[in-house]
Amino acid sequence: MLQKGAKWYEWQELYHDKLCSPLSIVFGEVATHNNFILDRGGKVFNRTAPIIKLPTDTNEDDHLSLLGLLNSSTACFWLKQVAHNKGDSTDQYGSRTTGDPAFNTYQFNSILVGKLPVVESRPLSLSRRLDGIAGQLGAQSANWILERWARGEDLKALIEEAEAKAGCLLGMMIALQEELDWECYQHYALLTEDLRYNRDDLPELKLGERAFEIFVARQMDKGELQTTWFERHGSTPIKEIPTHWPAAYRKLVERRIKLIETNKEIGLIEKPEYKRRWNTEPWAEQEQRALKNWLLDRLEDKRYWPGVEPQSTARLADRASTDAEFRQVAELYRGRPDFDVTALVAELVEGESVPFLPVLRYKATGLRKRAVWERTWDIQRREDAGEEVGDIPVPPKYASADFMKTDYWRLRGKLDVPKERWISYPHCHTDSDPSLLVGWAGWNHLQQVEALVGYYDARKREGWDAKRLTPLLAGLDQLLPWVHQWHPEVVEEFGETAGKSYQTLLGQDAHELGLTLEDIRNWTPPEKARKTRAPRKKKAEAEDDE
Repeated sequence: MLQKGAKWYEWQELYHDKLCSPLSIVFGEVATHNNFILDRGGKVFNRTAPIIKLPTDTNEDDHLSLLGLLNSSTACFWLKQVAHNKGDSTDQYGSRTTGDPAFNTYQFNSILVGKLPVVESRPLSLSRRLDGIAGQLGAQSANWILERWARGEDLKALIEEAEAKAGCLLGMMIALQEELDWECYQHYALLTEDLRYNRDDLPELKLGERAFEIFVARQMDKGELQTTWFERHGSTPIKEIPTHWPAAYRKLVERRIKLIETNKEIGLIEKPEYKRRWNTEPWAEQEQRALKNWLLDRLEDKRYWPGVEPQSTARLADRASTDAEFRQVAELYRGRPDFDVTALVAELVEGESVPFLPVLRYKATGLRKRAVWERTWDIQRREDAGEEVGDIPVPPKYASADFMKTDYWRLRGKLDVPKERWISYPHCHTDSDPSLLVGWAGWNHLQQVEALVGYYDARKREGWDAKRLTPLLAGLDQLLPWVHQWHPEVVEEFGETAGKSYQTLLGQDAHELGLTLEDIRNWTPPEKARKTRAPRKKKAEAEDDE
């Protein structure tokens, strides 16, 4: 685009044939093991998730059969022989180190994947079954249950039922993946005998119950092998084949273990380094995250924000206390019926909010970077107005150390892009309600100004002095450049643009309060009173007192 002399937002050529088939195979470029998925369209992937597009005359079965080969332990073995090993973890100097080889990450780039030997015979039936069960598993997530939860249903019972179903489906997927791996050994002519389980009573498997894992557990017991495989996956090593399995399956697994021990090729692949990890997030963590996100979404709902005006977390809590559905979800989230609604709402909102003023967001290093960004924006506005400004230097990126809190860094990132749910207004609470004052982050800049000015006028009528009103005026000053930029239309009520009207208000009220614009822009929060300890008495003095 730069070489063409084009702007980033200008149209480029779009080839229609690239969009003819919605089916794609996508994979993680940097991972410990091969992870390929079938995408049926409607998603956008970044550069670390390369896409495999098959010819337009291929169908879904063609994609699924290839997907089976790509996700097999055989493919993982081949890919790890040619891919770059990035190591297991990062040391204090930023270099990759190798610990347990099963957890080394590899660079599976598209060129290497494209060279993977592909055989004609493929595990279509098992791939199709795995794909179908994966879809069912997605429908049993805590997020999915909460999205479809109807008022009046017992949410706790629904989630418990979903947990049980999800466990069964995952167990069946682990079992089917095992069958797929052993079938692929035949497709690649690594086996002459058929070691697949062809009966209808294939048992579900837990982590630790696969043939190679039992073999590894036996080696560990003999002191012949050390691995963190079980520890990292939270699974229990077992040395004996489970007795609850069908007799035919137990016999087959014993044959597989024997082959791992005696067959050089199979023993080389049936190792933790090349077997699917199934390291899923524990259900309890999935449930907590889903419940928390539901509560956060609810607190952004229109019923909590009937107008464009700031609210305290205590006021939001009052609304939540009368919201039966909020209370039902919150009870599960807290794990007790007698939870404190006010404390919960404050915790949720404060964790997803960022202060309205830079001085409350950044440390000194961050404020210096913010000043550079503001100069850059000013130059860009002059350029937009038609002025020749020359090359505009790229402003510096932020680091976590530039922010006052790690939550601010999590919500903003290195480019300071707002991703928070709420705007907080510290030091602006009323005397009758000391809880944090917040506004909805979904308001545009003009709405933010309207909310801030409305709150400012109310506090001014209550008799707040210049000291308490200054941060509110500072917030108005921060927003005005964006109101000028994005809302240049004339407002009939004002007879001029909103930006000009509010700019006049800022100047007049600053003068009325005896403040200059510099006073407002240089506002800093009051220092917290330091707690002082009474000096310790010397031992001899203490004994005299006694």
